[in-house]
Amino acid sequence: MRIRSLGVIDDAVVELSPGFTAVTGETGAGKTMVVTSLGLLLGGRADAALVRIGAEKAVVEGRITVSAGDSVVVRAEEAGAELDDGALLISRTVSAEGRSRAHLGGRSVPVGVLAELADELVAVHGQTDQQGLLKLNRQRQALDRYAGDAVAVPLAKYTEAYRRLRAVTVELDEIVTRARERAQEADLLRFGLDEIAGVEPRAGEDVELAEEAERLGHAEALSSAATAAHAALAGNPEDPEGIDAATLVAGAQRALEAVRSHDPALSALADRLGEIGILLGDVAGELAGYADDLDADPLRLSAVEERRAALTALTRKYGEDVAAVITWAEQSAARLTELDGDDERIDELTAERDALRAELGGLAQALTDARTEAAERFAAAVTAELASLAMPHARVSFAIRQTEDPEGVEVDGRPVAYGPAGVDEVELLLAPHPGAPPRPIAKGASGGELSRVMLAVEVVFAGTDPVPTYLFDEVDAGVGGKAAVEIGRRLARLAKTAQVVVVTHLPQVAAFADRQLLVEKTNDGSVTRSGVKVLEGEDRVRELSRMLAGQEDSETARAHAEELLATARADA
Repeated sequence: MRIRSLGVIDDAVVELSPGFTAVTGETGAGKTMVVTSLGLLLGGRADAALVRIGAEKAVVEGRITVSAGDSVVVRAEEAGAELDDGALLISRTVSAEGRSRAHLGGRSVPVGVLAELADELVAVHGQTDQQGLLKLNRQRQALDRYAGDAVAVPLAKYTEAYRRLRAVTVELDEIVTRARERAQEADLLRFGLDEIAGVEPRAGEDVELAEEAERLGHAEALSSAATAAHAALAGNPEDPEGIDAATLVAGAQRALEAVRSHDPALSALADRLGEIGILLGDVAGELAGYADDLDADPLRLSAVEERRAALTALTRKYGEDVAAVITWAEQSAARLTELDGDDERIDELTAERDALRAELGGLAQALTDARTEAAERFAAAVTAELASLAMPHARVSFAIRQTEDPEGVEVDGRPVAYGPAGVDEVELLLAPHPGAPPRPIAKGASGGELSRVMLAVEVVFAGTDPVPTYLFDEVDAGVGGKAAVEIGRRLARLAKTAQVVVVTHLPQVAAFADRQLLVEKTNDGSVTRSGVKVLEGEDRVRELSRMLAGQEDSETARAHAEELLATARADA
């Protein structure tokens, strides 16, 4: 990795060994920036506070060796990345304003892509991870991860059934809880539908009745007007001497008929007068028929107004016109059918809920059985690892238990509480020495013991779910003496199958490293390119002496440092 303007680091290159690399240095020298840098490369959260004061941006670049065909390579190529001679180049830039950019294989990518690759590239562990291991859900997750498909397969089926049960329960509760409201709604709909059915409105009826009411209300005036118009067009029988339009037009036509043969223009006009005469006759006939058909019956007008009042009562409640009232009735009938079907739906949901609870109980039992079997193997493997970490008499075990709950699912003949991951409460127990009762690691393990338990757990994981690189940030805190030597020895053994990077204060651990990097500040408080260097020979002895006694030139410390290195080389 190359790190620029990150924290106390001005510009430095960190070359990690394919095996075991130990990163050492004085407190505050910037060792944890190695962890931070790797976290940024793997999609960690960017923070403007990481940018070195006075710099515009911090940059971390990394080169990770990968194998063609690996899922990491496939995902990277999907994102447009290209390999560089069998390596994947990753870079991350963080500006002083907090903006972040990521590049993978020469292509700009979302930071989320780096995070997708993280789990398969590097396992990062530090003090926060130790605290996380104290949480019961993390312990259950660790056991499930170790068990693999034996738990993953039934857990996937359980999760699907659990989600369906939750959805059914929510719908059922909603229907039951709102039963009164829905009953009230149904009553209102029935009342409205009955009221509309009693009137039986017809589409467009309100418009037709309005026109009829207008006509009936002015029947006398309309009749007088039609009669007068008819008389003007066709004459009045009671006044034979009167002059009407039809007579005048007929006289005009006769006058032209006598001379039409002498001039085509007059002939055309005579024809037009004939057409006018016909049209006048038609209109006069319709006026006579209108006057005869006009109903001035006040009883009919009363009936029309009564009908209009009934329709108006409906439009006040259910729509702006009769068409809207009819639409409301259709929609309300459909809604009422839905509401009336609630009882049937409740029965269906209740039956489905009970079936799902029974299915969930069976799947939960399968999960418990798989976890119990995996817990025995996991505990035995971790216990064996602890023996090699200076805890030869320690015993690790798992407590897998359930909590009775009357509202839970039935497992093994009793109702127990359940959740999205099953019914099991998984707790990691530690008996540090013979005769000591197993106790939760949160209560029964010291800081040093917890560090070793965590390391043992990770080593066991390495055998079942390996990743290429492991990074431990002071995971050996609280450990010293023989236990520290054993941790160093175990990390060296882990490094035979994976790359291991350890940020440590312990010389006993650093001595087992294939490569030791020293991070040191310059006089101005920064770490430059020359501030991260590989220690070899006499330089490594001096650093181990400093770590042992705080005195690089102490003969006793030097002798002890040389002895540690000799022990590590002999063990290799």
